[in-house]
Amino acid sequence: MFRPERDELLACLRGVAAGDWARQAVPGWSVRDVAAHLLGDDYGRLARDRDGHGGPGPLEGETLPALIHRSNQEWVDACARLSPQCLIDTLALTGEQIAALWRDSDPDGHSLGVSWAGAEDAPLWLDCARDFTEYWVHRQQIRQAVGLAPDLREEFLVPVLDTFLRALPFTLRGVRRSPGTWLLVSTPVRSWDVTATGHGWSLGEPGDGVAAAVVHVDVDTLWRLCSRGIEPAQAVGRARIEGDEGLGRAALRMVSIIHE
Repeated sequence: MFRPERDELLACLRGVAAGDWARQAVPGWSVRDVAAHLLGDDYGRLARDRDGHGGPGPLEGETLPALIHRSNQEWVDACARLSPQCLIDTLALTGEQIAALWRDSDPDGHSLGVSWAGAEDAPLWLDCARDFTEYWVHRQQIRQAVGLAPDLREEFLVPVLDTFLRALPFTLRGVRRSPGTWLLVSTPVRSWDVTATGHGWSLGEPGDGVAAAVVHVDVDTLWRLCSRGIEPAQAVGRARIEGDEGLGRAALRMVSIIHE
């Protein structure tokens, strides 16, 4: 999926009008800044996973989110001298290398933790999937900034949502329900079940009987919630919860990015 996703990104960027590169895509970052950030993602992944090159570490007392924010901003600032065409050309080059890296990787290997899924020692397939969502979400932000609707084609959307929902058991870690209690998150494209066990919550087969709570939510709301394009209160207003209201609202606190 990485090569077709990059093709879509490049097609989008090539269509951005000269005056639209300065439009805000996310708070504090323009379309050009987000494109530069994606290039930084490429180089960071290639340097670390392909070449075994460690990047700069945290400052004394710096948290992981603060480190990531600072490093990202430093990279974007350093790329200010790059023209949009330079960014497009280089993203085409690194996109091929990223696709090759993942194609040749062992999905059962070990990789960086995925904190929002509660996976301190993550399997490589989860890190790979998380990486894919990063590119997809930023492409949607660029599209929105230049007046285009989000690209919600299921071939891209379903893998993204399936990855995002890996955050649901971790989201519910403080919610106590009897083992076998299950919750259903239902969208028009597919649904996900999470079941209470004696050791927390688990994605997978639903429990017996009727779901304790069903959260009906459209896909546009769900991806924006998970990437914090909207806040949980907004998601609650857009969703419909049947059954256990508290459990449903707890599920809609889900976040599938590193977020303070």
